[in-house]
Amino acid sequence: MKGKINVKTENIFPVIKKFLYSDHEIFLREIVSNAVDATQKLKTLSSLGEVKGELGDLTIDVKIDKDAKTLHVIDRGIGMTKDEVEKYITQIAFSGAEEFIEKFKGKSEADANQLIGHFGLGFFSSFMVSDQVEIITKSFKDESGVHWTCDGDTEYSIEECDKKERGTEIIMHITDECKDFLEEYKILELLRKYCKFMPVAIRFGKEKSWEDSPTEKDKDGNPKRIEVEHDRIINNTEPLWKKTPSELKDEDYNKFFHELYPMNFDEPLFHIHLNVDYPFNLTGILYFPKIKKNIDPTQDKIQLYCNQVFVTDSVEGVVPQYMMLLRGVLDSPDIPLNVSRSYLQSDNNVKKISSHIAKKVAEKLEEISNKQHEDFLNKWDDLKVFIEYGMLSDEKFYDRMKNIYVFKNTLGEFYTFEEYKTKISSLQTDKDGNVIVLYAHNTDEQYAYIQAAKDKGYDVLLMDGILDSHFINMLEQKNEKIRFTRIDSDVISNLIKKDETIPSKLSEDETKKIKEMMENLIDKKKFTIQTESLDETSAPMTITQNEFMRRMKEMSELGGNGMYGLYGDMPENYNLVINTNHPVIYNVLQSTDAEKQTQVLSQLKDLALLSQGLLKGEALDTFIKRSTKIIE
Repeated sequence: MKGKINVKTENIFPVIKKFLYSDHEIFLREIVSNAVDATQKLKTLSSLGEVKGELGDLTIDVKIDKDAKTLHVIDRGIGMTKDEVEKYITQIAFSGAEEFIEKFKGKSEADANQLIGHFGLGFFSSFMVSDQVEIITKSFKDESGVHWTCDGDTEYSIEECDKKERGTEIIMHITDECKDFLEEYKILELLRKYCKFMPVAIRFGKEKSWEDSPTEKDKDGNPKRIEVEHDRIINNTEPLWKKTPSELKDEDYNKFFHELYPMNFDEPLFHIHLNVDYPFNLTGILYFPKIKKNIDPTQDKIQLYCNQVFVTDSVEGVVPQYMMLLRGVLDSPDIPLNVSRSYLQSDNNVKKISSHIAKKVAEKLEEISNKQHEDFLNKWDDLKVFIEYGMLSDEKFYDRMKNIYVFKNTLGEFYTFEEYKTKISSLQTDKDGNVIVLYAHNTDEQYAYIQAAKDKGYDVLLMDGILDSHFINMLEQKNEKIRFTRIDSDVISNLIKKDETIPSKLSEDETKKIKEMMENLIDKKKFTIQTESLDETSAPMTITQNEFMRRMKEMSELGGNGMYGLYGDMPENYNLVINTNHPVIYNVLQSTDAEKQTQVLSQLKDLALLSQGLLKGEALDTFIKRSTKIIE
């Protein structure tokens, strides 16, 4: 029997093929998902007593026939009668397709992707890669089998067949343009990507493994290792997020983390097991990974599933932006998707889910800080960037984290914000009443600056994170009378300005002369000469960098906008500070040997540059040769 689909739009298939799916490869997910649905419906009917007898092997088979250029998906599920094929394939699905076409008229491709979410067109993904699709099916009811065929136009044939077993087989005749889908490696890749946690076992081909022989022994009398071929089951039908947390151990969660991300060899810091059934359904497991400074946000992303069917790992909107640093899985039937299941559609449920995830993550961090504080501190270096990102991005998250966020000083000691203010306020308050928080970004590179601060009794924080410039800027805005100053932003006596002053041993003329001499030895575009009357034990010359300018430039380079962006292209600028009280400076001025003066001042300048890692290339080579000459 032949039939014609009753649609007005004759070019329905070309439009579906062009616009229905953003990525051709997901056809396999859709067809296998239908097979899973049919199998689960059978299980449900059996549990209600509507299907008699044993259900048998319900494994879904995926097979390739390269000679016939066909790809087969075979289930042993509920099956369809002839009337059901007519209804669900040629009436409901096609009328849905027609409605889509009508609404699509005059719309852009982007608009179409929003529209198609309202139509049940999953089966037609098969026509993305096929020039003919066959359905061979037999219902669990006592009726004959059915064979339905369509070549991708509005005509189809349907007839009875002698199929013996219950279930449905979809046969896709793959086009020459899509012949990659007849390769085992390609189908295996797609099954592992989209179907690895589907709730019904999926079988595809054979694989080999080494096992102990039950009969043969080696020369030492041990069971002989033999290569055994067996069916390849693609999926884990009971993923960890579907299990009860109380039944699981940390090693179970860590093992599942590596199942999700086989190429990530680090252990996660900790996990959060989500299980919500009101006002929306959401399960999943989120992991805090070890966050490296060179983390690639495009790798090992959070995976979104809908009833164990992989949807996407682009979860923007479902997960707050700052939580993209997390890893793991989310599974929810309540996240609205279009038919390709690739485009998340925004609605109130998505916003609620996003807020709930943020809340649960904050609760977990609070729990660890309160109940496992030592563990929290041990993991702080990995947690810090995530918590700072969240506090910068989300006011609610900031409010929850502000009392558990900790600062670490250069001695490795931890303090909350309030604890640290109490610790330093007596000594590190300037003449205007501001509490000055001193910090370093590298304890090795800034050792001399840190030591100078410690000699005065000051405490120095270690702020070496990529977000620290943004973070301390926010803290200053939220807390009056708190100022953060990097240890190399000025000479030590100016970092925390007091009313005390040290008189200079040089006259005004001598100070002017030494400044002029140095200006002839520096790059004036990069360095500004300053003179300061410091104590004799301070270095004769010091390199400093203005806190405000440096911080604005760092924030701009990290993606800051608005006023920060103005500083992004500005060249690096430093101050060369001359200590007018240092004996070496005084002696240089007393010398009558101009060459000797130049040599000593150049050496002092280069030593100051070297302490900041700014002496490189030809300048470093010149410094080494000069140093050797001085020693000789």
